[in-house]
Amino acid sequence: MTATSDREALGTLLRHVLEVLDGDVAAVYADLDLPDYRPRYSPLVRVLVADGPLAIRDLAARVGVTHSAASQTVAQMARAGLVVLAPGADARQRIVTLTDRARALLPVVEAEWAATTTAMRRLDAELPVPLADELYAVLAALRRRPLRDRIADTGLAPTRPA
Repeated sequence: MTATSDREALGTLLRHVLEVLDGDVAAVYADLDLPDYRPRYSPLVRVLVADGPLAIRDLAARVGVTHSAASQTVAQMARAGLVVLAPGADARQRIVTLTDRARALLPVVEAEWAATTTAMRRLDAELPVPLADELYAVLAALRRRPLRDRIADTGLAPTRPA
């Protein structure tokens, strides 16, 4: 196996960019004396503030993540005392509600969100294309033709046991 350039290891590069961005936002929360608050919590908190208690599936849809990702984040938030879970109308459903602790943090969460939005706009001004615009363009292209199909177009045939 040969060493690959950063341009060939795109998945690694994307994960690294996300780690850098999330790491910096997490450092801001630590500076604000909230070391156990994770950047991934804010989109869920903002939806719960706007829409009230929701089933995990509905929360996932509104945030734009998988049910599994939302469920994992909600579990972390519950351990941090930011949400509570209650049974829904369906036995499989769990309703997520913000705790008083989470509501007390809202001014800091909203201030960080606004500051990060401003900082990202300034970062976008330094880029050839705003980052979110490019990522939405990538998602649209992959919806039109998934990467799996594009890989198959190269002639790579899957090997399956007989």
